[in-house]
Amino acid sequence: MKYEIPYGKQKIDIDIPDINIINFSDNKSGYSKAKGTDNAYKEAAGNKAAGEDASSGSTIVEEASDGKKIIEMDIAEKDIIENALLNPVAVKRLKDVAYMKKNVCILVSDITRPCPSYKFLPFLIRELKEGKVESIKIIFGLGIHRKHSLQEQIKLAGPQAAEICDLIDFDRNRVKLIGTTSFGTPVEVFEDVSDSDFILATGNIEYHYFAGYSGGSKALMPGVCSYNSVRANHSMMLEEMARSGEFADNPVRKDIEEAGRIAGIDYIFNVILDDSKKIIAAVAGKNNEAFIEGIKIYDSIYEISSDKKADIVITSAGGYPKDINLYQAQKALESVKDIVKEGGIIILTAECTEGFGEDRFAEWMQGTRDFERLYEKIRKDFVLGGHKAVAVSKLLTRAGVILYSKFNEYETYKMGFEKIDDIQGFIDEKLKQNKDLSVAVVPNGRFIKYCI
Repeated sequence: MKYEIPYGKQKIDIDIPDINIINFSDNKSGYSKAKGTDNAYKEAAGNKAAGEDASSGSTIVEEASDGKKIIEMDIAEKDIIENALLNPVAVKRLKDVAYMKKNVCILVSDITRPCPSYKFLPFLIRELKEGKVESIKIIFGLGIHRKHSLQEQIKLAGPQAAEICDLIDFDRNRVKLIGTTSFGTPVEVFEDVSDSDFILATGNIEYHYFAGYSGGSKALMPGVCSYNSVRANHSMMLEEMARSGEFADNPVRKDIEEAGRIAGIDYIFNVILDDSKKIIAAVAGKNNEAFIEGIKIYDSIYEISSDKKADIVITSAGGYPKDINLYQAQKALESVKDIVKEGGIIILTAECTEGFGEDRFAEWMQGTRDFERLYEKIRKDFVLGGHKAVAVSKLLTRAGVILYSKFNEYETYKMGFEKIDDIQGFIDEKLKQNKDLSVAVVPNGRFIKYCI
């Protein structure tokens, strides 16, 4: 069976004998819709015309009143966005709830996220303008990530938003305490957000290895909160229920939701993407009612299962920008860790053009071969960046990880992995040694949740 594995902005072709492939069940999850099928568009758009246009590859160009092009996209994507805005969950239309607001801020994902904010921002801005809002700020939720260049901001927001809105990176040096959650997390929010009179949180919904899901209030916490806030929130990742696909009983997620309520998120707009980063579904409305509807849709598409585990799992972070650094790409390992047998191998393709992506993470990754020491270290003093290294170290106690990336062999070894330069050659050699090896291929590991 032939597969294309995302790697940066490219694809890696691999061919695995059908007899060795582990197939995933889609009888309860609709996993086939994760492969960019026409049905995903038809169901998500909610009407036949949208699905037909998507299958034919039709596109539409949105233009401003002066004739300037705003954005070019599939007609299905346009219909999905507009349908969500016309049918918000548990609240009136955006233009009505934001009517006559003076200072609106839209929380937007940063460059490390795949969220195509530039596609839906023109529609949100149109609604806000119809609601006669006075000013709109677009604030990029960096969390503890690096700042953007102006070119990156414009790329993320799109030309129209860049022209008529203020584009602002989160500044961790300008935060104010607005409350404390029941978990004891200080909610220290970027002043440009807390000083707004209307907060619109955007993002894409996908599985998150300890917060349960991205999207919803996660645009605020950790997106535009202080290091102290994020540290306190993420420290709960060591608890048993802090895991992928867990919402109701996940302490990290519950804390995030409380932070969103304290900050007063007024409205959310979240999208669901396919393998090619096209929008296949969207939800809009009140938080967290709209978000809950969104995760139901996401689970129906990306939850997978099988009756056996694999000797070798091949996966990726989904290509650029999710594999821009190892800090982001690591999430794919967490998504597929339960698919591999004890003592098996996970092959991760992640270009990592920006290396580790975070200094503390880079430092802690040098100790992944000693899980007990690393775990005790983070229990005594929780360090952001270190938390991801601990997750990697725990995985390495039960499976090996082979990395296909721009890291050299020495750097790869130091982080507890093995470097590989030819995935097909490696698989072929392993199958020569043992023709009965089972192989699972998950081209976009960040998307899925595996149910045992």
